[in-house]
Amino acid sequence: MKKIVALALALCMIAILAVASAEPTKLTAWTFIAQHQEYYEGMAEKWNAEHPDEQIEIEVTTLGYDDMHNKMKVALQSDQGAPDACDVELGQFPNILAFNDKLVELDSYIEPLKDDIVTARLEIYSKDGHYYGMPLHVGAMVAYYRVDLLEKAGVDYTTIKTWDDWYEAGLKVKEATGAWMGTVETSTQWVTTLMLGQQGTDWQKDGTVLVNTPEVAKAIDTQKKWLEAGIAEVCPGGQPDTEEGKAYIANNDIASVIMPFWYMSRFTGEIGEVRADQYVIAPCPVFEEGQIRSVGAGGTGTVIYKNGTNADLAARFFTYAKISDEGNRYVWKVLGFDPVNKAVWEDEALMKDEENAFNKYFVGYPVDGLLPIKDEIGAMISNEISPTINNYLGTTLWNEVYVDGVDTAEALEAAQDSIESDLF
Repeated sequence: MKKIVALALALCMIAILAVASAEPTKLTAWTFIAQHQEYYEGMAEKWNAEHPDEQIEIEVTTLGYDDMHNKMKVALQSDQGAPDACDVELGQFPNILAFNDKLVELDSYIEPLKDDIVTARLEIYSKDGHYYGMPLHVGAMVAYYRVDLLEKAGVDYTTIKTWDDWYEAGLKVKEATGAWMGTVETSTQWVTTLMLGQQGTDWQKDGTVLVNTPEVAKAIDTQKKWLEAGIAEVCPGGQPDTEEGKAYIANNDIASVIMPFWYMSRFTGEIGEVRADQYVIAPCPVFEEGQIRSVGAGGTGTVIYKNGTNADLAARFFTYAKISDEGNRYVWKVLGFDPVNKAVWEDEALMKDEENAFNKYFVGYPVDGLLPIKDEIGAMISNEISPTINNYLGTTLWNEVYVDGVDTAEALEAAQDSIESDLF
């Protein structure tokens, strides 16, 4: 009996030593956002702590936006040189999804967690009923209001319900403080896309380009009115999420910034302490009360290379890192993004932790700007025709209508014709 026990103990020790001495499995990943690299490395440490018998070593490479997406397309096309996983920006996702036969279908990995995840964030990374991208956040559009400027003008930000309210507040802010109420974008379309979602439409539907429409015209003319009234100006750098745009907000008096929730990290990380304790996060205005107050904007979907040597492990790790309960908590703690798991939003101990860097930076609690809109976050289409539409908008249309003063109807007719010509 003693020999049997001794043998069993010896076998256990051998097994333990084998596990302890086993080399961790190396996973490679590409991203274009430095904060994501740090995040994945942190989540790898958590994974290893929870999976002692399945250790990983993650090697994340941060590349330039264009360089990374171009390299990934070439790697998938040639079926050589692709990493195990790659972050893909939403606007570029259709280009990568063209090679979906080289990507892992993530349905079985997502399904156990699906009920708690914002559906819109999953659907934007799908094709033919299958999921190919793992979301990191919701990207809900919100309003960042600078409380001190509004108060000087006698404006309570909680009373701003509609775009007309926003306009009237801007007139008061301008008169009382000389500050701008906000900006207008010329290189992208965060605000205009939000306005389309509020009107129940999009830039396309079923392969049809929807640029020359009354809804787009209404969004453009609304923002033209801001420029003409002198309560807004064209954002330096074309939009707030550029180096020029962030510097502009840091160095000037801007009463509101309409951007996705992930822009919080730009305040704490790049705009800096000069604006600490000044901005509060709230739902966006609408044209008419009752419309949805937000859409999901921007974001990255992480794809898994099907022909990689560690495809299943990579899929399981990135599921854990991006949409698990533990991952979602870490997303909030470290990145300040709005977790795709809405149940996490209700956890006051987490979301209203007084030691959290984002709670310390903003007036009030950022989550209080999220909870009222949790069932009002629309999904906007991104597919193979989106890059062509986005390119024309950012290089031509916005400068025509906001800088050159081209008539809205004339500019939209030309835009529709040009985009359709390029596509069809």
